[in-house]
Amino acid sequence: MLSKTTEETGAEATVEGAHLAHAPLDAAQASRFAPMFKALGDPVRLRLLSMIASAGGGEVCVCDLTGAFHLTGPTISHHLRVLREAGLVDSDRRGTWVYYRLIPAGLTVLAALLDAGTFL
Repeated sequence: MLSKTTEETGAEATVEGAHLAHAPLDAAQASRFAPMFKALGDPVRLRLLSMIASAGGGEVCVCDLTGAFHLTGPTISHHLRVLREAGLVDSDRRGTWVYYRLIPAGLTVLAALLDAGTFL
């Protein structure tokens, strides 16, 4: 049985025996995991997550993210908020800038849910 929690954000995303290849998800499980998948379903958010995850030092300033996109600051902030609310990234404000870092447990939960290797 798997048990992973994204405690860093206070959002519970526990996988207990939930694998897509093992049994259908119930409504509560689907509601709990859908925001995480939805957050990753947008190309801008997927790129942002990739940039945050691969940042040297484990975190990146929002000022270093915005230049990679032809989007306004508020739009980038919206996408980052969606990633944060999904439990995939966390942030800290330092002066006027916000620094983002990956929450590895968030991806671990999704990976465990999708891991069909033990059931094939």
